[in-house]
Amino acid sequence: MACPICTKASVPQYRPFCSRRCADIDLGRWLRGTYVIPGQPLDDLASDREGDEKNRDGGLDSRGKRP
Repeated sequence: MACPICTKASVPQYRPFCSRRCADIDLGRWLRGTYVIPGQPLDDLASDREGDEKNRDGGLDSRGKRP
């Protein structure tokens, strides 16, 4: 299996990568948001808005927060 970052042969210790460097590059891409799963933005989902309304009248998050 080739490393998805540099296409060198992968090393079992860092599989599917060839080195820690390539694994760190991949992690950095995830953290910066370079890799994105396509779909509708979370802000536009109706189920999220319904969940917020349910918590207004009771539930785990309805209790006042301590200062």
